[in-house]
Amino acid sequence: MAEGEGSSSRRWALGDPDVVETVAHEIIDLDANDDPDGVMIICEKASSHKSNHSVSHPSDWPKHPKSGLAEDVPGPSHQPGTSTVLPWGCTTPGRPRKHKEIKIVDNKIDEKYKAFKQFDTVTDHSDHYYSMSGKGNVPEVKKPSKDWVRRIQHEWKVLEKDLPGTIFVRVYEDRMELLRAVIVGPAGTPYHDGLFFFDVYFPSQYPKKPPLVNYRSGGLRLNPNLYDSGKVCLSLLNTWSGHGCEKWNPSNSTMLQVLVSIQALVLNAKPYFNEPGYAASANTPQGEKMSMAYNESTFLLSCRTMLYSLRNPPKHFEDFARVHFCKYGRNILVGCKAYMNGAQVGCLAGNGVQDVDEGDKSCSANFKGSLKTLFDELIKEFTRIGVHCHEFQPQRVNPGSTRAKADTTLRL
Repeated sequence: MAEGEGSSSRRWALGDPDVVETVAHEIIDLDANDDPDGVMIICEKASSHKSNHSVSHPSDWPKHPKSGLAEDVPGPSHQPGTSTVLPWGCTTPGRPRKHKEIKIVDNKIDEKYKAFKQFDTVTDHSDHYYSMSGKGNVPEVKKPSKDWVRRIQHEWKVLEKDLPGTIFVRVYEDRMELLRAVIVGPAGTPYHDGLFFFDVYFPSQYPKKPPLVNYRSGGLRLNPNLYDSGKVCLSLLNTWSGHGCEKWNPSNSTMLQVLVSIQALVLNAKPYFNEPGYAASANTPQGEKMSMAYNESTFLLSCRTMLYSLRNPPKHFEDFARVHFCKYGRNILVGCKAYMNGAQVGCLAGNGVQDVDEGDKSCSANFKGSLKTLFDELIKEFTRIGVHCHEFQPQRVNPGSTRAKADTTLRL
């Protein structure tokens, strides 16, 4: 089944809304104690706020010449001091025009990004972790109970209605026990603008038992709670110690809570303190120093994860991965540039504002060197999918001229 056909095929699974009992869902937040993964449920309704930021360019950019023919080039009678338009659309002194076509392309990327449904049903589950032979080693739920089906239907409805704008989900019409989600890395963290994929399995005992969740790591461990094996360590999933409402509650806990907790509490601004035993050093000079070093390593791994997601996107998210990085690729490169210039990792936050003092030279030399290599790889991959990366690439400079400084401000 193609993307976008999920509305009709989902009817049989969602069923009659009258037979589904409403179960309250909650959002989670950090607790006051030093629990290693910091998961706590507080009784507040999850926000359904959607925040899809768009990338655009100034509307007053000069238009492209009507054609590239030689007769478009002014003859010898042009006035001194004016720029001569060359057949290929450049002006003397050699700076390329910013074409109207760039804005049109960006608008089309925005449209495609918004057209990708946050929740939909699909069919092919062949690359799902819990479907592949020898991977998850879980049984297919072939004859589920009515209560199980009703609860899964309810989970689907909650996700379809209340997903935040930076989480996208696909479920499988012939395997209701499977689910796949992608979480966009939050701004203000070393995970910003990255894509993090998770495969989910609902056991036949659900919700008495929590779902199984596997992180699509690509062999990289970029968080204390996300192992390179794919294990997700979280009290809410009963994969880490916890007490009371920190643990899975069959009556109240939902799949939406799991996804929101991963985004808010695992992919956070200072993941170093998620490590067991390190929370006590928060807000101390030594702890903060170690946290900054951890964020540097984390951002490098996040960049490698971006490359992995572009080169090996999971099924049903191939177009989304490409369009996402077309939309946010420039912002990612701006972040890399700022970090190589000394800004703290994760400082680019909130509507593209660079929240850091220009004189902050906190990043280590080793980090800058490693990031430069990944920066060049990202430019190559982003260029391949259509991102305009010219301002980040080396420019030929005429002898005696001064190289113009690249514009590294984020655009909305």
